[in-house]
Amino acid sequence: MSVAKRSNPHPEDTEFVEFWNEILAPKFFQFKHVLVGGLTEHSEAVFPSLPVRSGDRVLDVGCGFGDTAIKLANLVGPEGDVVGLDCCDAFLDFATNDAQERGVKNIRFMRGDAEITLPEDDFDFVFARFGTMFFANPVAGLRNMRKALRPGGKMAHIVWRERADNPWLSMAKDIVLEFLPQPGDDAQTCGPGPFSMSNEETVFSMMKSAGYENVEFKRVDCPVLIGNNVSDAIAFQLAIGPAGEVFREAGAEAEEKRSMIEAALGEAIERQNTSKDGIIMPSSSWMITATNPD
Repeated sequence: MSVAKRSNPHPEDTEFVEFWNEILAPKFFQFKHVLVGGLTEHSEAVFPSLPVRSGDRVLDVGCGFGDTAIKLANLVGPEGDVVGLDCCDAFLDFATNDAQERGVKNIRFMRGDAEITLPEDDFDFVFARFGTMFFANPVAGLRNMRKALRPGGKMAHIVWRERADNPWLSMAKDIVLEFLPQPGDDAQTCGPGPFSMSNEETVFSMMKSAGYENVEFKRVDCPVLIGNNVSDAIAFQLAIGPAGEVFREAGAEAEEKRSMIEAALGEAIERQNTSKDGIIMPSSSWMITATNPD
């Protein structure tokens, strides 16, 4: 696999982590309004049922822009404590500044890779929203999340369900593949991808192998924002996600065919529903909960 090298990478960084920092982070900031505005729908749907109490210590793995970590900090209150962990420097800088501006004092952010190491036997609850799907070694990452829990502690992570249930991601890739080749085995990548944990049976086995008990799945369906307007939605799809990977890897060929690809995407996107915020499409996720044995 070929990935761009950063000028001063952390020595422990994997190729996937370097790729997140070098390639994906700027794109995520460009489309933060879509990612936070859209993906928040899934976490908002499950937050009322999370087993988080006042005074708890909580770890948010793959915290990104820090919005879920800040919400967790508000739930645990001043007697509680939240650690937001991410491998991306730019996300951590943003999250730290945002928490400071909001006056959230019971939170701190740290750089780390959950697949390598996490603090052990320390937290009452561990959470992850759309991060575990990118684990190159999912059992190792999930096991580290379990080891970060005290005996009897609980975890929850949110992952995307099948491609067919998430046309907001799959539709654009299908269209782009009408014009461009499938990326090769040496493609630059952020990890296994958004649908790597879509199969309930497979993920149940991963969770059991990682040592969890009481593994349960809850389906969450809700519309997500894909752009403020058609042009914004097209730009988003060609920058991030499965369609973005196809477009990026095609290089010069993609640029030569850009106008045709954008026209085809635009036609499909114009058929989608709209809200006061922009264009929305259906999406579906699993909330997976489990317990660390006593």
